Amino acid sequence: MTRRFSVVGLGKLGASMAAAIASKGHQVIGVDVNYRSVEALNAGRAPVQETGLQDLIEQHRARLRATMNHDEAVRESELTFVVVPTPSDERGALSLQYVAHAFREIGKALAAKSERHTVVLTSTVLPGAMRHGLVPILEQHSGRTAGADFGVCYSPEFIALGSVIRDFLNPDFLLIGELDPRSGEHLAACYADIIGSSPPLRRMTLENAELAKISVNAFVTMKITFANMLAELCAALPGGDVDVVSDAIGSDSRIGRKYLTGGLGFGGPCFPRDNAGLGFIAAALGARPDLLLATDRLNRSLPERLLKPWRTRVARDATVAILGLAYKPSSHAIEASQAMMMAKAFVDRGTRVLAYDPLAGEAANLEFGGRALIMASARECLRDADVVLIGTPDPEFTTLNARDFRQDGRPVVVVDFWRVLSEQLSRADGIEYVAYGHAPATLPAGPLEALWGDTPIRYAR
Repeated sequence: MTRRFSVVGLGKLGASMAAAIASKGHQVIGVDVNYRSVEALNAGRAPVQETGLQDLIEQHRARLRATMNHDEAVRESELTFVVVPTPSDERGALSLQYVAHAFREIGKALAAKSERHTVVLTSTVLPGAMRHGLVPILEQHSGRTAGADFGVCYSPEFIALGSVIRDFLNPDFLLIGELDPRSGEHLAACYADIIGSSPPLRRMTLENAELAKISVNAFVTMKITFANMLAELCAALPGGDVDVVSDAIGSDSRIGRKYLTGGLGFGGPCFPRDNAGLGFIAAALGARPDLLLATDRLNRSLPERLLKPWRTRVARDATVAILGLAYKPSSHAIEASQAMMMAKAFVDRGTRVLAYDPLAGEAANLEFGGRALIMASARECLRDADVVLIGTPDPEFTTLNARDFRQDGRPVVVVDFWRVLSEQLSRADGIEYVAYGHAPATLPAGPLEALWGDTPIRYAR
């Protein structure tokens, strides 16, 4: 069945959703307040950088167009996805200012439409935001009653930058918060015509869906932080190997292996924000936010803890190369990137820093303002390096070999936070290879001896 959709907000998620929906044979109208984004999409160009987006727009351009007019988009569609920013405010809450503007314009458009229409918020918000903050805006500006006269749902996506299109079309599950059953049924039918496969579908109240969404990201940040703690422990344990430990405990179905790879901490535009957002709502409702606060505190302190042993080892006149600057591989985003934090720490110390990232180089260059040199390739970045930090587990870095790190034959130290080059570098001459989270069996066992060496052993009789 061919359907008609509108997508308000043509950022990385919105533009990718619009193109992905069009790729399934549906008509899609994008809406944005930025004229350049609208102009780009109408010209067949991706308004933002996201993996696979340009190709998808080119292939399905006939079913995609954009406008700055909300009324036109609502009038010519049956369902509107709203995908606009909800940034953190000074309290740690998620701001509704951009959603409120979109809902005002959509409400005005609903006032002039005779057919039933469903409005679906995809942006992340906190519990209560839809029912008490946003639905009244639609009712006020439409002069109609939500549920009776038009549909309302909250249906966030579980995607990652760099894989938005794949994640949207292949979800682990679909989450629908519905104001009323009719609204939820309409959205569920639309998803069936977009997704094609039959992922688990969870329908619930608006508040439960809002809590479920924010909880997923907060739980993942907790799991990442636990994995990073394991890596720290293994790095200090004679013969410690975080990957062996993680593989073992990840085999337990209660735990699972995803997001259990110790390395650098979490970053990006969503994880830190959502963890803080859940902490805010927990405190507001009288629940204890201690676990969330501890996760945030440990994550923020990780770059400093990992760099501490290297401050005295790296001479001020040394050249430090950093491979990977985005908060994760296959992304252009550098928000809250742990690798960027490390790079800035060396720059602030006066150390010469060279850096390379397959996608995020331009954004990093703007952020550094010329204080670090962003190179055009990984091999160029390594040419003068005395110390190399592997900041992300980008697949491109696994193609490097020992010759790339010793281009002029001089010794080099490589600190691999993700252990992606252990096979290539662990036994290479002239390279001191440090696989973070792995420790040699010869590591001094002083702390362990102090704990247990003089402990008397008593046997049960």
